[in-house]
Amino acid sequence: MVVVPAALVDESRALVEAAAGHAAVYVDVVAGGATRQESVASGLAVLADEVDTVLVHDTARCFTPTTQFELVADTVRALGHGIVPGLPVSDTIKRVDADGDVRETVDRSELVAMQTPQGFPRDLLDAAYAGATAEHTDDAALFAAAGHRVTVVAGDPAAFKITTPWDLARAETIAAEPFAGGSASADGRSSAEASRIGIGIDVHAFDSAQPLRLGTLDWPGEAGLAGHSDGDAVAHAIVDALLSAAGLGDIGTLFGTADPRYAGAAGEVFLTATRGILDEAGVRIGNVAVQVVGNRPRLAKRRVEMERALSILVAAPVSVSATTTDALGFTGRGEGVAVIATALVHPST
Repeated sequence: MVVVPAALVDESRALVEAAAGHAAVYVDVVAGGATRQESVASGLAVLADEVDTVLVHDTARCFTPTTQFELVADTVRALGHGIVPGLPVSDTIKRVDADGDVRETVDRSELVAMQTPQGFPRDLLDAAYAGATAEHTDDAALFAAAGHRVTVVAGDPAAFKITTPWDLARAETIAAEPFAGGSASADGRSSAEASRIGIGIDVHAFDSAQPLRLGTLDWPGEAGLAGHSDGDAVAHAIVDALLSAAGLGDIGTLFGTADPRYAGAAGEVFLTATRGILDEAGVRIGNVAVQVVGNRPRLAKRRVEMERALSILVAAPVSVSATTTDALGFTGRGEGVAVIATALVHPST
């Protein structure tokens, strides 16, 4: 449901039909109100009754990747409350008075810059809007004011909002590239052309004397995985996939077992260090997909929790799935776990 100023409904409908093609039958255009809150209410009022999950998105964030929509929608359905994507605040933030004098420095570790789409269960969002008595700057604030929980998941720098003339110039430059969303690299290719995919595989045997740490989560009551570090096969496979995609070696070369610093190290250590290595090399992580192969632990109930933790660590969407080998091989016999990870990376410039 596209919500626009009343004077632009017909023009916008023509644009939507041209852009959506055969999918135009699933899209409608309606007039909004004088405020964001009124406009969202106008869109909610005409959604089909069978819609049970609602995403509210700023069209000014026109380069938001598809994976961000999927992450928000999937997490809303899994957790049953409000979900918003956000990015850590990197600038130092000061609180000032009316004269511009600095009064204090705000702890930026507690701050997150909100993005969209913001996702909600339909029934709770409808009720929150029906009972709203004040104007809010975004839907998450209105939803929280109604007493509902809101959780932040990893956002994406590509989802910037076109607000200032500088933002518009940046967007026009991106849109002018042969592949929208990419800027030219040193050899003349767009960043979309220069994007690279890497694969990582890690295998660990079970060790009942160790606690299980998998996907950076603790699994009480489960046998652990043997290894020089904590044996987190998910974290290790992601590291190898990222390094492979970036052409920067592998986990054994950079974090070898001969280095005593990594004895017993948690998977977060390797993921954080790898993200730093990619940042220094001018490589941005697009997304990571993980497949866990084994009979245990059962991932279904904690899949979203694992995805959220991993997405925060790599600052990009991470999806996790699991399968078994129908009792074949060492994973089928319950002797260990195998993990396959695939990563997509792009040049930062």
